[in-house]
Amino acid sequence: MKYQVKERIFGIGEDYWIEDEHGAKAFLVDGKVLRIRETFELKDAGGRVLAVIRHKALSVRDAMRIEDAGGHAVATVRKKLFTPFRDKYHVELADGDELEIHGDLIGKDYRIESHGKRIAEISRRWFRIHDHYGVNITAGADVALLLAVAVCVDHLVREDA
Repeated sequence: MKYQVKERIFGIGEDYWIEDEHGAKAFLVDGKVLRIRETFELKDAGGRVLAVIRHKALSVRDAMRIEDAGGHAVATVRKKLFTPFRDKYHVELADGDELEIHGDLIGKDYRIESHGKRIAEISRRWFRIHDHYGVNITAGADVALLLAVAVCVDHLVREDA
């Protein structure tokens, strides 16, 4: 399934919609204000919180933590330490597994892999409008988690630039 994200300059309190491939509003990224650290909630179209994304303020490497609606850690997204030729991020899942993120992060042309198999592709190529990018998620993959990961990568790359 493909989703369309309008690229935003992230800020605390900023909200934006992620649309499905037919243009229907599918998920809301709700930026929370009056928090010590940046926090976003990923909500379905009905307003139900699917994930909470928190920027980890005191970390050796910049990281963002993804929690379920109950506050339990699901994943942590961070930049890999040693990547001399290109940016590379990885996702540490709560169950001990990892996802790898490879490609042109700044240009929004990258993929998310699990055990060497692509489970999501993020690309700006699919749209004529330059401030949009798409997230194509493999059938059966965790849509909310992968959209939350894309939100994290977008935020971390923007902060790093």
